[in-house]
Amino acid sequence: MINEIYEFISEARLKKYAELAVRAGVNLQKNQLLIIHSDIQNATFARLIQTVAYEAGASNVLIDWTDEQSTKEFYLNAADSVIDHYPDWQAARFKEWDDAGAAYIHIISENLDVFKGVSAERISRFQKASRTKLRDHHAKIRSHEVRWCLLAVPYVGWATKVFPNLSKEEALQSLWQFILKGSRADGENPIKDWESHNQSFESRKKILNESQLESLHFTNSRGTDLLVGLPKNHLYIGGGVRDKNGIPFFPNIPTEELFTAPHKNKVNGKLVGTKPLIYGGSVIDEFYLIFKDGRITDYYAAKGQEVLHNLIETDEGSHYLGEIALVSNKSPLAQVDTLFYNTLFDENTASHIGIGNASPSNLQNGNDQSEEELKAAGLNTSLLSVNVTFGTEDMKVVGIKEGGTEVLLMKDGDFQF
Repeated sequence: MINEIYEFISEARLKKYAELAVRAGVNLQKNQLLIIHSDIQNATFARLIQTVAYEAGASNVLIDWTDEQSTKEFYLNAADSVIDHYPDWQAARFKEWDDAGAAYIHIISENLDVFKGVSAERISRFQKASRTKLRDHHAKIRSHEVRWCLLAVPYVGWATKVFPNLSKEEALQSLWQFILKGSRADGENPIKDWESHNQSFESRKKILNESQLESLHFTNSRGTDLLVGLPKNHLYIGGGVRDKNGIPFFPNIPTEELFTAPHKNKVNGKLVGTKPLIYGGSVIDEFYLIFKDGRITDYYAAKGQEVLHNLIETDEGSHYLGEIALVSNKSPLAQVDTLFYNTLFDENTASHIGIGNASPSNLQNGNDQSEEELKAAGLNTSLLSVNVTFGTEDMKVVGIKEGGTEVLLMKDGDFQF
């Protein structure tokens, strides 16, 4: 099964995809340590990235293997006390890697049924334990102190879920095509294509950051009517970002979003999800969230209600938002008009929010401010960071300036500036 995943992509094309991850994604520097997080299912691609990284001058490339089937056995059978414990040695690895200046590449491949039959509550508890122990590492990720990149390869079950009317072989081939197209990795020179893609972000970021809008108002025919207040001196991020040393990189491949941090206490109204949310291997679908003064006060999901409950109840901060993102429906991913059942891809087809922690990078000089200063500015803190897609073809977004002047930012799901 593992080998058949790669039957529908040439070795040359797969190497270009790996080079995109190494040379543009994390922008690996000479003599830098690279950590690759990969399930054993994706060993072929992980090893190719390892080879490309050494060619780029890596000092060492470590592959941090995982195995979803073993993880399922752990969730099903481990002692209850173990579920609430994340080992110190695991956290120590990340600290040593971070201290050594490592870059991180995460390879994902959606396996929607892998945790079928597993208690959502046990998954939530272990994830909370791991996030608590790895709080410092995740803080470095969010503040762009370390460089990282997330990208995907197909999986048979994922492909047949996205394309249920195709044969297994046709589904895999189609998913490869969509992943590469959406990731802008299907051209002759993907790295140059990403440099051009990044330029398109710059002018819009400049307009938004100079405007310093007081709030954003989202409406559509699906029932969303959401007013999102913004903190003073907020910053929009999109496309490439820079680490603490000024080295550019692309955290997500693909990426189409312009995002900033909402003011924790200034979100009001209703948000209706438009794409399934995959969380902890489970699916949350046909759901809505109600906000009052920033806090999620009510929620409902026709599918995955318990999972949604555990997500929101992770901690106090998971009742609030840490991100609001604008995404055009004219992006390559949006144009294919396909439900990917994967947050990385679905969130880049339409506007979305992020439940949980806010990035200090979304505030001017935020990375130099204390937790107390960030809190006073209106940024949320949480162990959680989960994106929820709610954009539609008829989404309207109006920016509101101080004093009430309105500026049309999006109409019918597309940018108007």
